[in-house]
Amino acid sequence: MGKKLVMAQKRGETRALCLGVAMVVCAVITYYILGTTVLPLYQKSVWTQESTCHLIETNIMDQEELDGKKVPQYPCLWVNVSAVGRWAMLYHTEDTRDQNQQCSYIPGSLDNYQVARADVEKVRDNFHEQQIFYCFSTTWGNETSVLYRRLYGPRALLFSLFWPTFLLTGGLLIIAMVKVNRSLSILAAQK
Repeated sequence: MGKKLVMAQKRGETRALCLGVAMVVCAVITYYILGTTVLPLYQKSVWTQESTCHLIETNIMDQEELDGKKVPQYPCLWVNVSAVGRWAMLYHTEDTRDQNQQCSYIPGSLDNYQVARADVEKVRDNFHEQQIFYCFSTTWGNETSVLYRRLYGPRALLFSLFWPTFLLTGGLLIIAMVKVNRSLSILAAQK
């Protein structure tokens, strides 16, 4: 009976150690992936200064109104604000600014023009309801654009690092518990 118990205990310890090591390895791989994808975007983000924006003007530009320029095939919301004591163009996120510098907001669904137009009008109405809101500006003095929401802010970095940290801590705790269990069973066998 005692030998079967010891064998079962060793198998359980081995499985628990494998689980703990696998969790630690997965956490390290996840940290590496996040360190090469999310962390550089966070470090490159220059939109660090939180400001108060006052709405000046909103306008929805359609294809017809943008003749002579690169014409988007979707309705384009253009928002002017006053931020940090100067006029600025508001962009929804960093990606919006990179996709089209003429648009403050690009609708999520671009397949159906009417749905996209309704989405843009809803966002415009939200801006008209809240004339004063928080936005993010850069510390550069000559920048004439601000962001409504940061994609790569501290909160996004914290959320992306939470699960790997949880996985690493859990794996290390499992390994530590197995080691403590082993040493206690050796001490009990010696008595």
